[in-house]
Amino acid sequence: MRRCPTRSRIGDKMAASSLHRSMKNTLTTGIRGESHHLVDESMSPPHLPSKVLSTPSMIGLIEDTCLWAVQGHLDEGETTVGIHVCVSHSASVSAGETIDIVCELTDIDRRRLVFDTKVTSGGKVVSEGTHQRFVVRPNAS
Repeated sequence: MRRCPTRSRIGDKMAASSLHRSMKNTLTTGIRGESHHLVDESMSPPHLPSKVLSTPSMIGLIEDTCLWAVQGHLDEGETTVGIHVCVSHSASVSAGETIDIVCELTDIDRRRLVFDTKVTSGGKVVSEGTHQRFVVRPNAS
């Protein structure tokens, strides 16, 4: 699997501005998330004649899987936002087929979370890569 750098200038700036790491102590590396989706025509790029899963649609589903994998391990009022995506899209998936997404939290650097991600469909690897999210308090003053 091709690896992207795990450091993000955005994440580092956000981390430097954070006063403390207040997530629950259950937020640890090794947390896994899974999701399963039926690809439909709305997930297809409009410029292609065949109806296949678009890269932006796939990335959105990867982000959602990572978000919900850790949401229960955050303090009340906290959530995460995506700050970096580095994934391949090496196989097509047609409308009507299903995809399986698996993510694993592999690194926690203050409030920056790093996930390994993998998308498969019918035994073939569709995508592999990394995704980073940052823990925020959207309603904090």
